[in-house]
Amino acid sequence: MNGAIKFSAEVSAALDAKKPIVALESTIISHGLPRPSNLEVARECESIVRGRGATPATIALLDGVVHIGLEVNELEAIANRDDISKASTRDLAIIIASGKSAATTVAATAHIAALAGIRIFATGGLGGVHRGANESFDESADLTALSQLDMTVVCAGVKSILDVHATLERLETLAIGLVGYKTRNFPGFYLTDSGFEIEHQVDSANEIAAIIKARNVVQTSNHALIVANPVVKEMPKSRHDEILKNGLANAQRDGIDGKYVTPYLLEYFHTASNGESLAINTEIIKSNCALAADIAVALQ
Repeated sequence: MNGAIKFSAEVSAALDAKKPIVALESTIISHGLPRPSNLEVARECESIVRGRGATPATIALLDGVVHIGLEVNELEAIANRDDISKASTRDLAIIIASGKSAATTVAATAHIAALAGIRIFATGGLGGVHRGANESFDESADLTALSQLDMTVVCAGVKSILDVHATLERLETLAIGLVGYKTRNFPGFYLTDSGFEIEHQVDSANEIAAIIKARNVVQTSNHALIVANPVVKEMPKSRHDEILKNGLANAQRDGIDGKYVTPYLLEYFHTASNGESLAINTEIIKSNCALAADIAVALQ
């Protein structure tokens, strides 16, 4: 399996020089945003990270090879090819061995980043416990992965289509650290406030860097740290709740379940909100990239 993992020239140089690096997921590029804006946003996110003094490491699998950092043509392939599947941690070995291509979820991206020694990761919204999970047992592998990895993840909370309360309970049970960036209100992706309050607030990247260093001292870094960074301009809650209600009803009507629920509902939000949710999603990932880069630099 020699050659199964490849570093971009930029990421390889940053690792050698021990410069700050931020891992970025690729699922948002291949499955989360429509073409051609997906490639534009991916490029802009990488540019934001570079502009704040860190190196972006977008992670994906192409033709059986794990790429940690994407060259220009590789980023274009993830954005434009039609054979890009969606890989969680359990899928990685299968896709590598079969020579296929996939974008990586939060769980898979965090796993690969940790293998490479990259400890800061920016994404949009986390997966979590799905509504009705007491019957379906539907829970994202993101939670399991983050309960086992030394990773600081900057996100806009969990996707608001999930059972937010149950997800917060699972984060506590799994000993995954949680702080709100300039807020005690846990954000809900499209919403700045999911309706749940969290215990700890931080107000700067330096404070977060200090927490990361303290985690190493007391040896709690075998679980992830979540930095919940609320979106600047949220969707009106009444509109959000109405779209979500209708989307859930349609998903049940159409027999959508399991891993297909999230992309179905996100696409429904995009259509029903006339693109407003897409604009918010774009701002979420850009804001999180900026904060993650600031944290990575502060750690230096």
